[in-house]
Amino acid sequence: MSDVHCPARIIVARHGQAEYESPEMNESGGSLTALGREQARELGERLRTEKIAAVMCSELSRAVQTAEIAAAVLGLPVRVRERLHEYPPGDLLGHPADREFQSAMARSWLSGDLSVGVPGGETGRETSDRVLAVLEGIADEHRGETVLVVSHGGVILALWGAIDPRSVRAPRPGEVFNGSSYVFERDADAWRSTG
Repeated sequence: MSDVHCPARIIVARHGQAEYESPEMNESGGSLTALGREQARELGERLRTEKIAAVMCSELSRAVQTAEIAAAVLGLPVRVRERLHEYPPGDLLGHPADREFQSAMARSWLSGDLSVGVPGGETGRETSDRVLAVLEGIADEHRGETVLVVSHGGVILALWGAIDPRSVRAPRPGEVFNGSSYVFERDADAWRSTG
């Protein structure tokens, strides 16, 4: 089997629970709480048997902190990668989080309708395209290996909608919990979800 046909396994995890400086939608920040640090450690523990080859993460502090804690358990360094960040808040920047809107957007994305998005921000398609471009490079670099990528809840929802909409394995809206992880594989043909 050629290297091109060896799938790369990408485990995409949501960062641990974080606290923010304000309750309004923002584009940055979020330091892990004590619970978030424990979720990050548990993530690393759960993945000990996976033979993780590399740990990468979004540049946002909550993802970096999660990746560093999980990677310490795994005995690996962390590489920060741009463009793995959460969808931008767009016109909602500085406004209180609208849970109803976010839930409706999540349902649309999981069903495969990635045309929905944050006004002035990104659609699900734009989020998934941005992140998949980074994951393609990671998959090319790590054929036949497993990589942990720590990112964000909205990113995970957009990936499911782009790769495997309506999958029975997909999380439900509101169920991409802090510290949860999802497995996607990339071979020469396509992306697919595996759990």
